[in-house]
Amino acid sequence: MTDPANSTLTSASDQLLSLLTDSEDLDAFLESVVALAGRVVTPAAACGLTTRRDGKPFTAASSNALAAQVDEIQYGADEGPCLETLRTGKTVQVDDLIIEQRWPLYRPHAVAHGVVSSLSLPLDVQGQTVAALNLYSDRREAFDGDPHQHAAVFAAQCAAALTLILRQTDHVRVREQLGAAMVSRSIIDQAIGVLMGQQRCGATEAFDLLRQASQHRNRKLRDVATDIIVNITGQAPQPPVDFSVTDPR
Repeated sequence: MTDPANSTLTSASDQLLSLLTDSEDLDAFLESVVALAGRVVTPAAACGLTTRRDGKPFTAASSNALAAQVDEIQYGADEGPCLETLRTGKTVQVDDLIIEQRWPLYRPHAVAHGVVSSLSLPLDVQGQTVAALNLYSDRREAFDGDPHQHAAVFAAQCAAALTLILRQTDHVRVREQLGAAMVSRSIIDQAIGVLMGQQRCGATEAFDLLRQASQHRNRKLRDVATDIIVNITGQAPQPPVDFSVTDPR
């Protein structure tokens, strides 16, 4: 007989793969991940995903207001299970927050919000914990035994998917940076050509003139080059030719 929990995890893995192609950006992907976690984990739980921005923890996505609120309590108190997981890279399970002795600043506020048990799992990318997946329940020991194992498998699936989408994001960023560099280089080369014709000098001398103007005006080389082209030709710089485009003829 097929284990329903395993079937659910298999389905979740398939859905995560779909999210990789369907999500418009990283934020949309993370929102979908926590929504999926709220449905996949048994028993159903509020889910938040904590990561860092400028060295400070923040909730990148949450399945509902409860998860976001409980995450924020921890940030304000500078303590709690999700922060411990983010800082140590270790899973933190809380079976009964009412009798828990850790995190005295966080604990009473979380209990007041109805949280009784929780599970925080690290999401590791290339050996570093980049986020913590936080599950909150109003039941005691909600994540003990099989639920813990199933949540851990799902977290590992999330980490693998997150690794892929971060690589995709990095590749897009690199392509954008390379594209911007090509445009800048093309504009500078066009300005050098204009100066060579105007000043009747070589490329090295023309580049030196351009660089001196950039330093004197305290402006970027590309911006000075653009001004020269517009002032001399009356037209904006032409974009670089994309030689990767195949001639259809």
